[in-house]
Amino acid sequence: MTDSASPYTLSHEDTARFIVDIFHRIIIHHTLWFTEVRHQMGEERALQLLGEVAKKSYETQMGHLGKLLGFTMENGVPSSLLAMDDAALADLRDRVAKNWLAGDGIWFQTVEKHEGMNEAKRCNDSCWAHFSPVEAASIKAFLGFGDNPGLEGLKKALAFRVYSCINKQSIVEETATSFIFRMDECRVQSARTRKGLADYPCKSAGLVEYAYFARAIDKRIRMECVSCPPDEHPADYHCAWKFILE
Repeated sequence: MTDSASPYTLSHEDTARFIVDIFHRIIIHHTLWFTEVRHQMGEERALQLLGEVAKKSYETQMGHLGKLLGFTMENGVPSSLLAMDDAALADLRDRVAKNWLAGDGIWFQTVEKHEGMNEAKRCNDSCWAHFSPVEAASIKAFLGFGDNPGLEGLKKALAFRVYSCINKQSIVEETATSFIFRMDECRVQSARTRKGLADYPCKSAGLVEYAYFARAIDKRIRMECVSCPPDEHPADYHCAWKFILE
């Protein structure tokens, strides 16, 4: 804990720590704004406003930081990222995705440690009910989808989830009105296997995660669980989900 009376009298190192903490507060404040708008105006309207806010906020903040730190923006992307070679940029993509998963795991484990497994799972499942539509809306905007991109749109959207940069997944048994999405290698479950632990029973979260994601991509699509722990599953995948266009 610093003895400084204000941010303007901090040491060099503590000033750096303070800046990092401000970034953390920005993330939290942005999220709280979204959750309150969702509470007051409903999820559909909140997602519409979130898209506009995210674009304007990003442009404003990156413009200010670029002037200060000496980088330019090219087609909405920091030039420092574009200057990285393909391998380094791919490594950064995967590391950021893994950091997202690490943050998710740290929240779960911390709640479990202090409040027990049931509370951790309850919070986890509820979190997915809110995160899946947000991620779907973000992906739809990134890919330029309209309201009802159908099963082909869902296939592409599943390939752009954060999880796609972490786990190995596949699509099988495709028909004109359905397909099965499989998580062939799951980073979380594979780690448990290496430690000699049983699969984590993630079905309750998956039922929320995939149903809400699919519905946010296209309201006509419904989901059925084929298999997910604690269900038994073949060795070649950890969970499988069927998506049906009605």
